[in-house]
Amino acid sequence: MTGPPSGRGYRRGVKVEIATTLTPAIVDAIKRLVPQLSKSSPPPTTPELGEIVESPATDLFIALDDGGGIVGMSTLVTFRIPTGMRAWIEDVVVDGAGRGQGVGTALTQAMVDRARELGCITVDLTSRPSREAANRLYQREGFVARESTVYRYDLRD
Repeated sequence: MTGPPSGRGYRRGVKVEIATTLTPAIVDAIKRLVPQLSKSSPPPTTPELGEIVESPATDLFIALDDGGGIVGMSTLVTFRIPTGMRAWIEDVVVDGAGRGQGVGTALTQAMVDRARELGCITVDLTSRPSREAANRLYQREGFVARESTVYRYDLRD
């Protein structure tokens, strides 16, 4: 089903894996988790999730509790540009019942380790200011706010 990321150990009771095949348990978990992250974006369809798992540019990370239940997910996107190999963290979400128990930390550490393993020179992410706990977590993990302006061009109707 999944393969382990390399690198440092994670918090006791939390296991983080990279999904290498799409299973019904992963599909069901993502349908449950995505609405906890975004009210405006519906969960991806099963074929869309398959594209994410199969793409060489994305790693779908799954956090499992002691019983093997999926309690969190995140995505690491990696790409080469003229200035080097880069990584971008997206869609980090921990199930409401599992927050504050190290799941977000374990996911973040696993993604940073994977980016390092792939030769990336930076890892970027954005987080809304209202997500105070997430912002504290990223700062604890060594992420530094950049002086930048983020622009978005919405292509949806």
